Amino acid sequence: MLKKRHPQLQVLAFDDGSKDNTAELIAARPDLVTLVRGAGRNGKAYGMKILARMSQGDIIVFTDANVTLREDAIARLMQYYADPTVGGVCGSLRYYGEGQSSTAEIGSLYWKLEEHLKKEESRTGNVMGADGSIFSLRRELYPEFPDTVLDDLTVSMAAVFSGHRLIKAEDVIAFEALVAKRGEEFARKMRISTRAFHTHLVMRPQLKKMAAADKFKYASRKMIRWFGGLFLILGVFSAVLTALKIYTMLGIGIALLLVFTVMIGMKATRGPLAAAIEVAMALVATLVGVFKAMRGQTFTIWNPAKSR
Repeated sequence: MLKKRHPQLQVLAFDDGSKDNTAELIAARPDLVTLVRGAGRNGKAYGMKILARMSQGDIIVFTDANVTLREDAIARLMQYYADPTVGGVCGSLRYYGEGQSSTAEIGSLYWKLEEHLKKEESRTGNVMGADGSIFSLRRELYPEFPDTVLDDLTVSMAAVFSGHRLIKAEDVIAFEALVAKRGEEFARKMRISTRAFHTHLVMRPQLKKMAAADKFKYASRKMIRWFGGLFLILGVFSAVLTALKIYTMLGIGIALLLVFTVMIGMKATRGPLAAAIEVAMALVATLVGVFKAMRGQTFTIWNPAKSR
């Protein structure tokens, strides 16, 4: 549908050593998509750099393999580039499948908050990085970066670092299914936060040069997200410690109640308790990922969640 609407649209796909018939399905339609096969498992960032070098248009649009774009997405996206101060445009991602489980419900709620924050960032200047579902950049601004970073954050922030604007477009819409299984979501959150914090360390020299308003937006969002699990753990520990100081048995009782609640919540799949566990696990998974990055770890390759 996109190609029919924009015949000159160049569509490139990188296959990172898939073992199903993905590459064959793409190769069967050379009239729609140009397939680039990797030599093995090298990761998304590696593949995106190859595709960016092959691109011929002035604007590069990035999207993930499990994302569907609305038919008018490209046409609406291009309108924003009439403003020469705009270096990059983030689209709006709408998740579906939130009714599958509490994991999906909390994921949907979290993303609605994320979309709102990006909208406010755009209204006040620059968005502090895009996600990979749908974003774009002027090709001349595409940066150099190692394969170990989160490429969507690195590439989108290049617009800000170059002195251009990175904005959010509410009418450029993409759709994606939610992850429905708790274990898969925990692993996904951990991987993303590991790569994000590693990327933060790589970008730190450029981050220091940003305007004060952008520094505040970046720090307030990223740091609270990355260390929210630590705040949660310290809060629980402080509450139990305070109860112990007031009355020993009260503290022991609260600690046992928390342990029992967590055990029940881990088995629950629906309801407020299951939702609370999902939130706590998301915060902890993110914190674990940050600690991994602090120890020098990152993820270059991964397998997609099967519950999408």
